[in-house]
Amino acid sequence: MNSPDGRRRVLTRLLAALGLAWGAALLARPQRVVDAVDPVFPRARLWVARLLGARLVAEHAALLIAPEPPVVRLASAVELVHAASMVPVLLLPRYRRAAWLSGGIAAACAGVLPALRAGIRD
Repeated sequence: MNSPDGRRRVLTRLLAALGLAWGAALLARPQRVVDAVDPVFPRARLWVARLLGARLVAEHAALLIAPEPPVVRLASAVELVHAASMVPVLLLPRYRRAAWLSGGIAAACAGVLPALRAGIRD
């Protein structure tokens, strides 16, 4: 684990574990999470939080199991698409805070994942 590849795999798995926990929280307790981060988010739209949670669980479980370059690239691309999809939502005051948070986290992951992948051999 002292090799750069080993450290990067550990960091990738740590990031994946955090993403998995965040997704599981959104999936299992969307109202509690939404109340904590965006109290004005409409209750009728909690299905969106659950859907995001399911996507995060699937993506980060795959990363946790196989922190290999193809999986990391795919996860990074998915995060980038999600971040981009939040940009127009920023125009809607009712959803702005949730969009900032969700899109910001996705953008950060999209940037960090390739940096971690850079040292892992294909």
